[in-house]
Amino acid sequence: MFNQLTSFSAVPCHMPYCSRHTLPSDADNRERQLQRLMVLLRSPKPLPFTFDLTFLVRAIHYELGDGGLDSDHVNVGRIQALMECYRSNPDDWRQYAHFDRYRYTRNLVDDGNGKFNLLILAWGPGQASHCVMKVLDGTLTETQYHWPAAVVTSPGPDAHSDSDGEAQGPLCIQKETHLATDAVTYIHDRIGLHRVGNALPTQGSLSLHLYTPPIKYCRSFNEITGTARASACTTFHSRYGVKQAPLDR
Repeated sequence: MFNQLTSFSAVPCHMPYCSRHTLPSDADNRERQLQRLMVLLRSPKPLPFTFDLTFLVRAIHYELGDGGLDSDHVNVGRIQALMECYRSNPDDWRQYAHFDRYRYTRNLVDDGNGKFNLLILAWGPGQASHCVMKVLDGTLTETQYHWPAAVVTSPGPDAHSDSDGEAQGPLCIQKETHLATDAVTYIHDRIGLHRVGNALPTQGSLSLHLYTPPIKYCRSFNEITGTARASACTTFHSRYGVKQAPLDR
């Protein structure tokens, strides 16, 4: 869906031209300019002004209405034009620039009345998505496989590949590691496919997983055929130590 949406052409915004025509600060004039902006967004001409982050938020609310980017009445090109004609200004976003040396941060600017979220993400040097796993009890086996050639390594929820639902042949094992209690391992999609399991026939095992950012979806692979299947990872058997009813999971 997102790939289809990005095919819209954005209304061009020539920044040197825009920079000579900034929006007035008083509320009445800003409201008139907002209405004028919405008219101009529906024309092929460049926008004749730039605006601050507060105005951008209001304009996005105005443009999206009660819908989202996939709504019929929303032209993604106009949203792109709004974003392009906002010129970054530290005075606008300094309050959202919260960095963490260990992980990137997600900073909410506007919740879109439940329709959208506008976030500022602060990325430190070299940060990415990671998982660290620690064995708490028992013994686990980590099996690492090569990625099937037709599979994208970090698919989004709407992404797909030639391997989905189609046999690719058996997965090829890179290595196998046995992890005892208190052992810690690092897992990342760029390293390869991973399977973690309990090889003990009579004893249960426990492990602690740290995902950054939280996983909302995942893919499972058939070891024999190489076929992939996507599934949501947003449900929990228990929350904060309290077991959840089946309907709540």
